[in-house]
Amino acid sequence: MPIPLSLSLPAAAAGLAYLNAKTGFWYDKTLLYGSIAALSRNYRRERNDRTSTFYILEQAAKDKSSKNRPFILFEDKSWTYAQVYEAALKYGNWLKTNFDVKPKDIVAVDLQNSDHFIFVCFGLWSIGAKPAYINFNLTGQALIHCVKTAEAALMLVDPEIAANVDEHVREKLEGLRIQLLTDEVKAEILAVDPVRPPDSLRTGQSAKDPGILIYTSGTTGLPKAAVVSWRKLTSAGSFSGGWLGTKSSDVFYTCMPLYHGSATLMGMAHCLESRCTFAIGKKFSTKTFWKEARQYNATMIQYVGETCRYLLAAPPEIDPVTGENLDRKHRIRLAYGNGLRPDIWEKFRERFGIDGIAEFYGSTEGGLATWNYSRNDFGSGAIGRFGLIYSQISQMVSAIIELDSEVDAPWRDPKTGFCRQVKRGDIGELLFKLPGDAEENFQGYYNNRAATESKIIRNVFKKGDAYFRSGDLVRFDSEGRMFFQDRIGDTYRWKSENVATTEVSEALGTHPDVQEANVYGVQLPHHDGRAGCAAISFSREQLDDSLLQSLAEHTRSRLPKYAVPLFLRVGKGLTKAVTHTNKQQKHELRTQGVDPSLVGDDELYWLRGGTYVKFTKKEWDILNAGQVKL
Repeated sequence: MPIPLSLSLPAAAAGLAYLNAKTGFWYDKTLLYGSIAALSRNYRRERNDRTSTFYILEQAAKDKSSKNRPFILFEDKSWTYAQVYEAALKYGNWLKTNFDVKPKDIVAVDLQNSDHFIFVCFGLWSIGAKPAYINFNLTGQALIHCVKTAEAALMLVDPEIAANVDEHVREKLEGLRIQLLTDEVKAEILAVDPVRPPDSLRTGQSAKDPGILIYTSGTTGLPKAAVVSWRKLTSAGSFSGGWLGTKSSDVFYTCMPLYHGSATLMGMAHCLESRCTFAIGKKFSTKTFWKEARQYNATMIQYVGETCRYLLAAPPEIDPVTGENLDRKHRIRLAYGNGLRPDIWEKFRERFGIDGIAEFYGSTEGGLATWNYSRNDFGSGAIGRFGLIYSQISQMVSAIIELDSEVDAPWRDPKTGFCRQVKRGDIGELLFKLPGDAEENFQGYYNNRAATESKIIRNVFKKGDAYFRSGDLVRFDSEGRMFFQDRIGDTYRWKSENVATTEVSEALGTHPDVQEANVYGVQLPHHDGRAGCAAISFSREQLDDSLLQSLAEHTRSRLPKYAVPLFLRVGKGLTKAVTHTNKQQKHELRTQGVDPSLVGDDELYWLRGGTYVKFTKKEWDILNAGQVKL
């Protein structure tokens, strides 16, 4: 007997909804759409000798549908695609004429965020040269090292940070040409004729050739120069636009530093490939973030590290005339970035009325990444999310392997020498497969073969295979979600148990008076392993006994006994242990430990009698004397 249409349609819809929920088909469709766009564009551009991102700007600047659309917004200035292209030609000709910059030369770009940062980048590409993005906060040996590693032919410096390039730095750079990019120089450049440099300056570049050098943060040593290829620029930008459904009418706002991969790859390249608008803030501040986002009519914002936590901790902005709370007074539909922690994920979305969070996980030097676009609490806190189809693809290009916690290295079978994948739900190190010849296909770090090789693990599951080591512990659950657990080396061992710093910091973060917690293990005299310590920022200005006891009870109720932090550090240590991209660092905190003579003006507390009490030199001396056992 035929089923009436009024019944069959709802039944079919319900069936499709159930099937989608079980397979994640429609979610996979967005991932595949972004991936196919990236692959096809890379293939087409390399085949046509158009791998340089300069050609993408040129095409957008000449296309009638996009040439008059704003590409760059900065402060009170707006630049269309055509105007940015013209400025790039002027910069390219100026660099070639005044400094004889040649194809494949590398120019150190030591500039703060601005529209001219983008002009410099495209100007270099127009003449076949490459930029090396320098962290403008660097001074002394770190700055010297970065410029020398790049073998720079020229260094462009922002006048506002000219003091960083002092006589010592200039002397060590041995006569390198250094040019301050003053307002007068910018005016001189913009007066140059916008003559298009010939294709011969850019020809013959493959997709794997460097487009930019971007440096690591150098948390445990000097920064390393990661090679960002043309393929990565195209892939990151094309995938982002396809995956997120970015429209030409979108405005993407970032105040993350342009010298960082997130702002350049997920911001600038994303906007260029989607032909939408890229709005730039000079620097991150909770006081200006939302004002600028509203000023530019942003529809997307970018975060990195603890950015969202700082925005959440800031008081609401109130309209001085109407008294209106401006938290939701914006057009933003999406926050896109990496490092948003689970304990504030939904709080951030709810307070600021943001429909979607797009979290990605990857590294500047790595070739692959994971992605999670979440519009509800299902994907909350995950660094990656896959449906049935994409899960199969991910298994071909990545693996999560068992780690030997005693030596923080992959476990290998004593008989075969091969590694072992963990079961679904178990924790292991995330690896990404390197296709073909690993040395040829993984550029790694510029002029640092040893560091590049250290990121490759070979003979993982069979002889001759090679994978990129992420250095991070993750778990992949039965629902197709991947969660970050900890950085290898950050997990510490106490009372014969492994403690994940992220688990502890998230537990602390759910206390109503804790704004931020950075957890790490510290060595103690006469004790094995490392004891837990948390550098904490409280919402209250004054600590009292009730708050300290409340925190102790809170952590004991949410964590195993061995994972409850035995020490607290309160003061400036936490704010100092944050990179300029709002990511927490632990190395210096671990080194200082809980020796009162090493922590400056910070105050230390330890867990005694069910609460936290002051820990001073007197208590440190007792520990040193072996008179107490924790």
